[in-house]
Amino acid sequence: MLEIKNLSIAYKNKLVLDKLNLYFKKGEIVGLLGPNGSGKTTLLRILAGLEKNYKGEVKIGGENPDYLTKSFVSYQPDHLPLDKSYNLIQISNLYDEFFEDFSKEKFEKIIRDFKLDMKMKIKNMSKGMKDKVQIALSLSRKSDLYLLDEPMSGIDPASRRKIMDVIIDNFDSEGLMIISTHLISQIERLLDKVVFISDGKIILEENIDDLRQNHKMGVEEYFEEVFNG
Repeated sequence: MLEIKNLSIAYKNKLVLDKLNLYFKKGEIVGLLGPNGSGKTTLLRILAGLEKNYKGEVKIGGENPDYLTKSFVSYQPDHLPLDKSYNLIQISNLYDEFFEDFSKEKFEKIIRDFKLDMKMKIKNMSKGMKDKVQIALSLSRKSDLYLLDEPMSGIDPASRRKIMDVIIDNFDSEGLMIISTHLISQIERLLDKVVFISDGKIILEENIDDLRQNHKMGVEEYFEEVFNG
């Protein structure tokens, strides 16, 4: 599904990603974990087709990330620019026009699950509400690849479990999901595989069950040992 070979990219002579090699298959939910500035967002932007000046090979379903793959890649950045004057009905209609794989019915269901009002305008929403809308927009597409960059950064701890339940209920097993986050304990139960990245290099790529068996600890505990031990 997703194959990355010797992927490198530099900004202003600073190497941001250094010869990454990764392979993920359909049906997996992958946690992309690492400190700030480790290259996580840059990697997601490359996969979304937003960064072009890289070296190496990236194949999504056999295609290079570009305008063609945007039709089956759903990317949720840390901040999604939405027209603040729009309500959720208008945003749903906009996405329905722009993306052939967008389901208005699924979007409305997820919005109801989040206990939000379809008539509410973006300008009247808190950061957490906007994050929920972004998650709903991403999950309402029938994509091959879902890229979520810090999807719960503005959501209060009490609501995060509900977010996890919504992701589990709406994840398409024919797709692949990559989640970049600092909230490791919150998403650990979702994950099939984790990738630890630091200074643009892969430190670890391992299935969750193998990690627990090999290191006798959970993902967050092992993350702390690797990066702060």
